[in-house]
Amino acid sequence: MAASGNGGKRRVVFSIRAPEASEVFLCGSFNGWDLTRTRMKPDGEGQWRAQVMLVPGTYEYRLRVDGEWINDPEAETVPNPYGTTNCVRVVQPPA
Repeated sequence: MAASGNGGKRRVVFSIRAPEASEVFLCGSFNGWDLTRTRMKPDGEGQWRAQVMLVPGTYEYRLRVDGEWINDPEAETVPNPYGTTNCVRVVQPPA
């Protein structure tokens, strides 16, 4: 582990506007695409957020809103093997 104590990881915030949702989960290459591991929290104003500690690199992810897969409308996407697309988040190393 690096001297900083976090192994070079950076805090990455994911968010999505889903005011009608009752539950939202963040699923991606950083958590083994686990459907329930990273629950997003509502802010009471329709926005859902989750913070994840990630090492610099490129990650693919999608969101599960009330059991349905959706993409982050703010993210770039790439094709996935299922005929849809995954969102992409690039985590830069510290400056």
